[in-house]
Amino acid sequence: MARWAVRHGLPAAYLSRAVGRGDLVARLMRDPALRAEPYALYEQLRARGPWVPSALGPVTTSHAAASALLRSDRFGVGFDWSAAPRPVRWALAVGDDPTATGVAEPPSMLVVDPPDHTRYRRLVGRAFTPRATAAAEPLVRRTAEELLDRLEGPAARGETVDLVAAYAAPLPVLVIADLLGVPGDRQEDFLRWGAAAAATLDPGLPFRRFLTADRAMRALHAFLAEHFARLRSDPGDDLVSQLVTAADGGALTDRELHATVMLLLGAGFETTVNLLGNAVVLLDAHRDQRDALLADPSGWPNAVEEVLRHDSPVQITGRMVRTDTTVAGTELGAGTRVVVLLGAANRDPEVFADPGRFDVARADVREHLAFSAGIHYCVGAGLARLEGAVALRALTERFPRLRVAGRPVRRELQTLRGFEHLPVTLR
Repeated sequence: MARWAVRHGLPAAYLSRAVGRGDLVARLMRDPALRAEPYALYEQLRARGPWVPSALGPVTTSHAAASALLRSDRFGVGFDWSAAPRPVRWALAVGDDPTATGVAEPPSMLVVDPPDHTRYRRLVGRAFTPRATAAAEPLVRRTAEELLDRLEGPAARGETVDLVAAYAAPLPVLVIADLLGVPGDRQEDFLRWGAAAAATLDPGLPFRRFLTADRAMRALHAFLAEHFARLRSDPGDDLVSQLVTAADGGALTDRELHATVMLLLGAGFETTVNLLGNAVVLLDAHRDQRDALLADPSGWPNAVEEVLRHDSPVQITGRMVRTDTTVAGTELGAGTRVVVLLGAANRDPEVFADPGRFDVARADVREHLAFSAGIHYCVGAGLARLEGAVALRALTERFPRLRVAGRPVRRELQTLRGFEHLPVTLR
């Protein structure tokens, strides 16, 4: 209860009051309709200038401002709770539970600054170098083909298939499980645990949903404890075996080890699940572009970048101002929390011509910030790009007449943007 109250209950009440005062950003966080279709609201905010005040702090839709602050060492991700009111600090201390810590809580790499962030990044970065990513391509291709083989029966029978459950979700789960030395037969568990971890990125979760996430987190931590014990007695050549060895040598505490591997498991498939679902829906709505990709498959990498830009899997991030600074003509004082709407920055007309248009041949598309920037640039960005290009090409070539059937269901999240269910017919 203490954990929920501080991390979700109080933020929900705070945001709800702000909605009543007409705060557009608070509405974005609380209104399901706006979460489903945020882009018109982004443009309302953009019309007010590069920085807009909100209950969450100054908010930017500007690509220039977002790029500058994400790359600046004057901003960090850590929050100094020592200045919080005493009841909040008490609740945080009481609610601190290593067996249920999520990906948005320290010592997760998402929410710590250097030197700890540098230490974690150095330990995991070697598994996601360009060479390591290229070496994973045969695994990604084999996994995609095996999953598509399973869809041949439903395709022949003319059945409607949930593409998220049948393809978009299991593909990256199986890949990251293999890369991290985790049993592939735990696929369904990982999907459930990953969805729970993703939900905790949003503030203001209802209590029942928080309980579901909490139970899943505890189950994941329990699995990881058993997995680490197995690898200590029988290590492999995977990244987790290396991290366990590093932990035994003092490079990571047990809690840091749990947080790091949990983040790798979750982040290892969350972005790709959303990327694949968003891409299928966009290409179904722009069939001429899908047909062009069928005719010239060399365009798939650029198409993946355009999906990332046009409908970003991660829509929002935040930073704390560490020292007084000025960004886009606005003075920001130390201790100020700022919010970056990545989904809006990726449609900034100052950078992208006709930004609301989906164009798989867009020339400057790699200017997007879908993977953030600076020291917190997504460590697995290369793997997500590879999975996206391989999986979408394989799916489209195997089932060139695939169509979205019925109404896709968006995930009830603001930070992450993707589909919970995506019904399609394959032939």
